[in-house]
Amino acid sequence: MRIILIGPPGAGKGTQCQRLSGLLRVPHLSTGEMLRAAVRAGTPEGLEAARFMQAGQLVPDPLIVGMVSGRLMAPDCRDGCLLDGFPRTVPQAETLDDMLERRAISVDGVIELAVPRDELVRRMLARKRADDDPEIFSRRIMSFEEQTAPLLEYYGRQGKLASIDGLGTADEIFERIRVSIDRFRRRARIRG
Repeated sequence: MRIILIGPPGAGKGTQCQRLSGLLRVPHLSTGEMLRAAVRAGTPEGLEAARFMQAGQLVPDPLIVGMVSGRLMAPDCRDGCLLDGFPRTVPQAETLDDMLERRAISVDGVIELAVPRDELVRRMLARKRADDDPEIFSRRIMSFEEQTAPLLEYYGRQGKLASIDGLGTADEIFERIRVSIDRFRRRARIRG
């Protein structure tokens, strides 16, 4: 299965993807982790991405699409993957659809983790990650709301969106996600 998780910074996508990866036995592709690794390694892509990340801006499409495209072609993604942090914009989603369509596959489902802004800030303050400066974090949330939220409409029109309440324990949230995954599986069987 190819599942996309959408949610603002601090929504818990990474935590839930780790659990979901075990359930579905597919890799978790976190563009945030890919970018942070490239920055730590000092690769040309990482150095370019760092300028945008430090300003709380989205990394330009050509850079991120190139990273994700290469990763999607890896053998471990043959049976599916979890996309966390990509796509972030409708143009990226259209590019992803085109990439997958050329391989005669598609996104099976999209899960939105809906979390109120005040809870996102509380979580950010609790996790103390190096790139969680409050001002930058606030810009990342605004960027999500402006550029990523339209994805909900895009995938909703395709009938692939499940909106999940992102409040509660990790177990409660995961159970809601699992129920949505079961619906995606049933729909895939009907189509297939």
